[in-house]
Amino acid sequence: MSDKLTKVDIITSKGRFEELKKALDDIGITGMTVTNVSGCGMQKGHKEYYRGLAMDINLIPKVKVEVVVCEVPVDLVVETAKKVLHTGEIGDGKIFVYNVENVIRISTGDEGRAALQYKKS
Repeated sequence: MSDKLTKVDIITSKGRFEELKKALDDIGITGMTVTNVSGCGMQKGHKEYYRGLAMDINLIPKVKVEVVVCEVPVDLVVETAKKVLHTGEIGDGKIFVYNVENVIRISTGDEGRAALQYKKS
């Protein structure tokens, strides 16, 4: 096991979130931050009609899942997300991988790997 901390951001459609969350839990990812976001890419949005007027909706609702890992291999997290989310269609999502310099648990002052571990009292 390494002390290296890595953040993985996964952005995908809201409809795929529950399946992704279960798959991540199955590989040992227990902590995550989930945010409702809007974005656009190749999809370029769509037209909606409001009171008879066509409106271009350029930002599409998505969900962003953020996890910081040190014990679960990053490649396993990425491959799991790809396996669950891949349909081959535009809109499957994106995965971003970042190095994390440090993590600090505010309640205890624990830093680094220790800040990611939950001790039962």
